[in-house]
Amino acid sequence: MELYGKILLIASPIFLLAVLLEKLYGWYVGKDTYRNMDMISSLSSGVTNTVKDVLGLSVSIITYGWLVSKVALFQIESTVFTVVVAFIALDFSGYWVHRIAHQVNFFWNKHAIHHSSEDFNLACALRQSISSFVNLFTFFLLPAALLGVPAQIITIVAPIHLFAQFWYHTQHIGKMGFLEKIIVTPSHHRVHHAINSEYLDRNHGQIFIIWDKLFGTFQEELPNVPPVYGITRPADTWNPIKINFLHLWLLIKDAWHTNNIWDKFRIWFMPTGWRPADVVERYPVKKIDDIYHYQKYEPQSSPLLNAWIWVQFSCITALVFYFYGNLGTIGLPNAFIYGGFVFLSIYSYSELMDRNPLSLAWEIVKNSLASWFIYQTNDWFGISSIFAWGKELVIGYLIISTFITAYFVVFEVLKDVKATGKLALRL
Repeated sequence: MELYGKILLIASPIFLLAVLLEKLYGWYVGKDTYRNMDMISSLSSGVTNTVKDVLGLSVSIITYGWLVSKVALFQIESTVFTVVVAFIALDFSGYWVHRIAHQVNFFWNKHAIHHSSEDFNLACALRQSISSFVNLFTFFLLPAALLGVPAQIITIVAPIHLFAQFWYHTQHIGKMGFLEKIIVTPSHHRVHHAINSEYLDRNHGQIFIIWDKLFGTFQEELPNVPPVYGITRPADTWNPIKINFLHLWLLIKDAWHTNNIWDKFRIWFMPTGWRPADVVERYPVKKIDDIYHYQKYEPQSSPLLNAWIWVQFSCITALVFYFYGNLGTIGLPNAFIYGGFVFLSIYSYSELMDRNPLSLAWEIVKNSLASWFIYQTNDWFGISSIFAWGKELVIGYLIISTFITAYFVVFEVLKDVKATGKLALRL
């Protein structure tokens, strides 16, 4: 936990800087691939994912250490060759896990968040799952286990393999010559994120494109078919926590509503998007039919609200960096309390991004609980020993955040409700 926090303390600012530089570059060349709220939603999703990982909120049914102890045919030393083998094995495993996530209803839920952005940029690379609590696919690392690659090497190489998938989420790099035949490039991955019928469920490779070419899932980016990004059943929310469970909630409702007993069981393992026939008729869901003319999700927001959401994200990011850097001091169970505060914060301000009046209720709950914790401990997770006015700054943030959120709910959100006569309260 503590080591991973230190790694994130270095990696997270680099990713954030890369996103901001791409935004500036796009603005400079007249091809801005970012929308403000979508960008913050993506960045916030990255925060929730890393906090979840730091807290260790997932388990493997079969651990790699156990697997290698049972099936290894050789014992090899930790050399450069071992690292290369581990990297290739992780990529082979990643291809199949990725492919299954696209092809099976139940497993799509953990991956839908990554495709939910209707833009394609470096920020959307940070849309990673918090809904996957059990890893079922360690057995795809069987080739590495048979060769006796030590578990410690897999542990070291895995974050590198993950971080190496960040750079190709961009529209600013065209085709890359001979590299197109070897590695996953931005062109390949634009295809993967597209919902065009020509591109759907293609290019599942993570580092090497050879797996797609070998197993029949490769598709080149076509010059006359511009990619359209997103998911065919749009999320229609900026709330990354909600997005993580939208597909699962639909599966649960469909399994409940269908009158066919067999369909109640098989829905989980059918191809992604499959629904029982009787449910489709009675409970239709929004689906994009014409990908070139649909309206992207973007509730109207004032410049002031856009600016405030950036302030909120910046404050939470600063508090998360403190969390990463002081995990050893914060300890357990306080680390889980801190993580809960971060999740509540993101849930609250992303509900305001969605113009949901209930965002004020979430904000009050979050700030009241945080204030109660400060009252009980007379500190904010040891911050006073590092920053003289640290506790007071946090208290000030909680108070100001409550009142400014109330302002936007009363004078923007509810004002619109009064004008339109429509009130949609969504938890």
